[in-house]
Amino acid sequence: MSTGSYTCVTLIPGDGIGPEISSAVQQIFTAASVPIDWDVVDVTPVKYPDGKFGIPQKAIESVNRHKIGLKGPLMTPIGKGHRSLNLEIRKVFNLYANIRPCRSLEGYQTLYDNVDVVTIRENTEGEYSGIEHEIVTGVVQSIKLITEPASRRVAEYAFEYAKANGRKMVTAVHKANIMRMSDGLFLQCCRETAERHPEITYTEMYLDTVCLNMVQDPSKFDVLVMPNLYGDILSDLCAGLVGGLGVTPSGNIGKGGAVFESVHGTAPDIAGKDKANPTALLLSACMMLRHMQLIDYADRIEKACLDVIKEAKYLTADLGGRARCSDFTKEICEKL
Repeated sequence: MSTGSYTCVTLIPGDGIGPEISSAVQQIFTAASVPIDWDVVDVTPVKYPDGKFGIPQKAIESVNRHKIGLKGPLMTPIGKGHRSLNLEIRKVFNLYANIRPCRSLEGYQTLYDNVDVVTIRENTEGEYSGIEHEIVTGVVQSIKLITEPASRRVAEYAFEYAKANGRKMVTAVHKANIMRMSDGLFLQCCRETAERHPEITYTEMYLDTVCLNMVQDPSKFDVLVMPNLYGDILSDLCAGLVGGLGVTPSGNIGKGGAVFESVHGTAPDIAGKDKANPTALLLSACMMLRHMQLIDYADRIEKACLDVIKEAKYLTADLGGRARCSDFTKEICEKL
């Protein structure tokens, strides 16, 4: 196992339970002797000269410098004028692809035991472009933006991901029967990309049909690629099949960097009570290690985490157990 020079990674602990689960990941990484130094930054919004709130410049500089980051959950106030910080981070660093592997966990019983799918979501445009305006009082228009470069980029990533991870099939998810121009363009880019990767089986399916088939038999699917909003919905649906967002890792890939994150909420009701489950952030950190080619470390940590869940002696409350976050973390450390 390589123990070369240490790499610095930006760590954004986040809000609510974020600091606790981030600390758990740091403890586990230390126990596994992962060659990483953490640059811990705060992303509490700051007001810029134009009156808008955004990410502090120090946090932007950290991610730009290190090119890789790990992020806990962030709170977004609901209402007019508050933009999601998660969305802003993806925009600022041009993180064009969101990857969510959803796999059944041995020892944690759900309604399904055969789930092993990956959702790959275009992360920069679609309905989340933020292009909205009020035409007249009581009538708001929101514009869905689909571009050829962004569609080609995420389609290419999906096929390259499939090849790199031994996957056999990529399914493009769309509603081109209704949005003929926007989803039609996305679909055309996927088709042309598929022609360059004949070793991967390519299929297409309507979003509603995928949702129906997914809950009937998840084993029909492998890698799914889709525009932004569809990916947001479908990735959460898939997470629900394996136990929820608390056990689902997530990564955001950009041209010049990547940010890996837990996608569950901040759970303020249990913050500071040693009740949080760090699994999602830890598995996201394992995705990060593989992205950094620190594959041996990722495999060891992931196995230790999954073994603890399988043994079911130290499960947190959300997994049906009574263990504290610190107990769960300690048990993983002892298995390394």
